Amino acid sequence: MADFYINFMKIRNIAIIAHVDHGKTTLTDALMRQTGAFAEGASMDSNALELERGITIYSKNASISYPSASSGRTVTKINIVDTPGHADFGSEVERVLRSIDSVLLVVDAREGPMPQTRFVLKKSLELGLRPIVVINKIDKPAADPIRCKEQVLELFLELGANEQQADFPVIYAIGRQGIAKLKPDDESGDLTPLLDTILSHVPCASDDELDGKPLMLQPFNLGYDNFMGRLAVGRIYEGIIRVNQDVFMKKPDGETRSGRINKIFTFKGLEKVEVPEAGSGDIVLIAGLADIDIGETVTTDPDAKSLPAIAVDKPTIALTFLINNSPFGGREGKFVTSRQLREYLERELEVNVGLQVDFSSTDSFAVRGRGELHIAILLENMRRAGYEVQVSQPQVIINEENGIKLEPFEEVIIDMPAEYQGAIIKYLGARGFVLTNLFHAHETIRISFEGPTRGLLGYRNQFIIDTKGEGILSSRVTGFKPYAGEIRRRTVGSMISMANGKALGYSLWGLQERGALYIGPGTEVYEGMVIGNTSKGEEMYVNPTKGKQLSNVRASGSDEAINLTPPLPLTIERGLEVMAEDEYLEITPESVRLRKQHLTKLDRSKARRNT
Repeated sequence: MADFYINFMKIRNIAIIAHVDHGKTTLTDALMRQTGAFAEGASMDSNALELERGITIYSKNASISYPSASSGRTVTKINIVDTPGHADFGSEVERVLRSIDSVLLVVDAREGPMPQTRFVLKKSLELGLRPIVVINKIDKPAADPIRCKEQVLELFLELGANEQQADFPVIYAIGRQGIAKLKPDDESGDLTPLLDTILSHVPCASDDELDGKPLMLQPFNLGYDNFMGRLAVGRIYEGIIRVNQDVFMKKPDGETRSGRINKIFTFKGLEKVEVPEAGSGDIVLIAGLADIDIGETVTTDPDAKSLPAIAVDKPTIALTFLINNSPFGGREGKFVTSRQLREYLERELEVNVGLQVDFSSTDSFAVRGRGELHIAILLENMRRAGYEVQVSQPQVIINEENGIKLEPFEEVIIDMPAEYQGAIIKYLGARGFVLTNLFHAHETIRISFEGPTRGLLGYRNQFIIDTKGEGILSSRVTGFKPYAGEIRRRTVGSMISMANGKALGYSLWGLQERGALYIGPGTEVYEGMVIGNTSKGEEMYVNPTKGKQLSNVRASGSDEAINLTPPLPLTIERGLEVMAEDEYLEITPESVRLRKQHLTKLDRSKARRNT
């Protein structure tokens, strides 16, 4: 096993960064297949949620060897880190960029640079990295790789790239076919032009001189194993790390603790290979340091200066997690107590650094995250693990500096048919957003806005309706800015069940004209459960269990055929968007329900009087 590491004379470390759905994972998979790192059909996105959603959620480590040993050239190990493209998982990207030597910036040839492109590129340039630009999907209809290259250059200059960074190499690619070219019209059948560019452009990370120095390793990611405990993925900057080696862990402020390395793994393809030692430049996974944290320095020299700290952007939204105490609580879940909920969140903090949890209360927990999707993924993982939980409406985190209220702002870019622009501009304008740019491209338009994160909460489903599913909305947090004033988020009211039992088709038929229903016939309901919304924006109390009154007298034409509109079933994301401030989202392994915090009308009236 040790031969795997020793045989590599050189090491290159790169990360693949991009806006969501620009093809970075597809490109990574193609690189792995061409170099024999894994077989046809395998993918970096192996997590069940990633496969279902078609996005990267967690950063992943892999490696390839190039060129092959039979080529007669020196074999180089290329460590590759695939990063998420969605803004809610930006903390994953930030940590990775500190530990690699260059990035492949993947940009869609048709869409050009998007909000997350700007975010990841800005972080890369600030760290002094020299990106390799990969203009992907050049075979798509309406793809314009030359214009895309110009847009990327403009973005580089706008973000303050230096002369070296702005002189970036460009590769034109068709990721799904595993093809890369130096020019759009070149003939190529594989990714060799890209691999050769990596070898010539990315500096070598390994060095014999560095191997002779005291160990300096910095973790940029964490994991957990039931047998080995906390695991840390980090880069070796100097020295050699060995099994059973005594080390010191230093915080950025200089605080020092001791520990011992129990196991070392390097990456071969997607597999973790156990090795007795690893040297400078390599990326390894280590076990044995139970309290190691991201950004700390692992060293053999107790007097060594700590490596620069790894900063992570602050959370932007907050909500409360609590046990499911609804009338249906405990029916479907395996883990239903506050103690079990606490234990899960404590384990999650071990690896999810974008998350913050306040455990000061015994039966509820204040949770802070990077966005609605970040929280939704956490909740989805909990329900799949057998947990029942209730959450409150997400609220934007408001900070105060020098007596000024500050809130997170976002840049929003929308691509859509021109016919919908009026409705979108009007709607976002009412939510505090300012139009910053409008660009016509082919049969669509691209509109840029900037405004408070509060204005986006609960809007994405409405956006799908307003654009009839033809629009694409992307956003990124731009920072905290002065409070934008009051914004009315919710334009619909809640349709609340006033009875217990099973919903009947006849009753729902009469209610569907009043708004959108979340349930269908046969669904069990309880008093205080929200079964739909009302278009007029007012609360409405209904009895979905009421059936048609039968009589012995029948008149011609008195029986009408029941024609039910398919319900709008609640998902976690949809529930987080549509819920009101006085509601809980009830999440179990089998169901997602919306309910009032106070189930009876009397209790809700008392609660309003007391506030």
